[in-house]
Amino acid sequence: MIHPLEPSEMPDQSYDVIVCGSGSSGSVVARRLSDDPSINVLLIESGGMEYSDTITHAARWPENIGGPQDWGFMSEPVAGLNGRALLMSMGKVVGGSSSINAMIWARGHRNDWDYYASESGDPAWGYQAIQEHYRTIEEYRGVADLPRGTDGPVTVFQPSQRHPIATALVAAAESLGIPRFSNPNGRMMEERSGCSLSDIRADGETRMTIFDSYLRPVLGRQNLTILTGATVERIAIESGRAVGVDVVEGRRRHHFRATHQVVLSTGSINTPRILMQSGIGHESELTRLGVPIVQHLPGVGENLQDHICFPSIFEYRDAIEPRGNGSAATIYTAVRSDSASPDVMMCQGEFPICSPEIARQHFVPQHAWSLVAGLAQPRSRGRVRLRSSDPREKVILDLNALSDPDDVKTAKAAVELSREIGAQAQLRELTKREAFPGATYGNELDLFIREAAVPFWHQTCTAKMGRDEMSVVDANLKVYGVENLMVADGSIFPRIPTGNTMAPCVVVGERAARILTS
Repeated sequence: MIHPLEPSEMPDQSYDVIVCGSGSSGSVVARRLSDDPSINVLLIESGGMEYSDTITHAARWPENIGGPQDWGFMSEPVAGLNGRALLMSMGKVVGGSSSINAMIWARGHRNDWDYYASESGDPAWGYQAIQEHYRTIEEYRGVADLPRGTDGPVTVFQPSQRHPIATALVAAAESLGIPRFSNPNGRMMEERSGCSLSDIRADGETRMTIFDSYLRPVLGRQNLTILTGATVERIAIESGRAVGVDVVEGRRRHHFRATHQVVLSTGSINTPRILMQSGIGHESELTRLGVPIVQHLPGVGENLQDHICFPSIFEYRDAIEPRGNGSAATIYTAVRSDSASPDVMMCQGEFPICSPEIARQHFVPQHAWSLVAGLAQPRSRGRVRLRSSDPREKVILDLNALSDPDDVKTAKAAVELSREIGAQAQLRELTKREAFPGATYGNELDLFIREAAVPFWHQTCTAKMGRDEMSVVDANLKVYGVENLMVADGSIFPRIPTGNTMAPCVVVGERAARILTS
């Protein structure tokens, strides 16, 4: 059950397992472990338990970005984006980013999961094995072309109120030779190219978070304690073994002991921060900052990836209000001849989506829709670093976007394809003009991609799973060189999944729980 904490009150300070973070992986781990009444679980969340109206009302998700329930991380100025710094959003509330995102459910491509199996050396991370996880996770309410789960905790919908732009977008993509599929998470995730109506986590106008699906139904359990408004500063490590966590709650500091395991599920920015503050990272960097070294792992904070995207904007002929989650169609395709799987991902926005710089410099029509094309498999790599040894200091986010020339080529090809799709007859019936790039940028696509680029907010890969010297965790998600310490969130992916990252993070949570209870 939830044990409320007053400033002068302390709960039992010893637990079997401490899970840090209640997002798309942490909520799953805490729920699955607490299914065993003999396991005493503490779940720690920096944000609060209450949802704002912008969270519960699906179409209002853009208002969450940069809002009070967003960590609001900012990157350093990015040379490849003409020196622009990008807002790197991440949910600071129960449910984590599943509570503030666009609610799109994407399983990840076959090639992604098979690559993870190859990198980890464990076939349990392969595509066929992961499909079994999804069948226990999902309660699918859509048209399936491969077996889907029907009684899992995560209800997945296809949009019930289909926006005219979504239907037209799929038809336009198909007219250009992109195959149409009945849903985006079956056979489409085994091909180089495809288009479909999206799978989403919204029941009509109402968001469904991963916390709601996994933990809200079991909040009365005696072996589950949820502490909100508390931030993990560092992991306590004794003789090479994780034994607890140091936590700040308001103005108070607490120390909680873990007798069996500490699980970090705090996301691809906070997870490397906590590891480094705990003395786990590159020894030269930690020495420079005066952090005592516990374990030299040079890969901590490296390999940062996101699906950087470049929205094209089209003005409506007649205004059409957003419906559902405001994004009901998905396209994956390959624009590079050497790509074995999609290298471009697209989603439709039923409102204008653009960078702050474009919004400040140009007139953006209010009644417009967006085709948001992003790099599905970026080749550029960034990093997360500590600014100082003080855990209260914000980290340094070197996004390094578009530093690889191939990413620039792919970005231009993605925008060109967006313009071609937008010009098809099915969309011209609804569209007055292409506003951006449009005449404003003309054929200056190099300038456009650098000024228009925004993240999908799919930060991943900063504590990667693998077997080389830059790997942070093994196939069982155990941190190398430290006993009783596991990472279970999107930071463990060796490379970013194709598509939105919520669903793969749920799989990570399920895998972690099975590993801990097997």
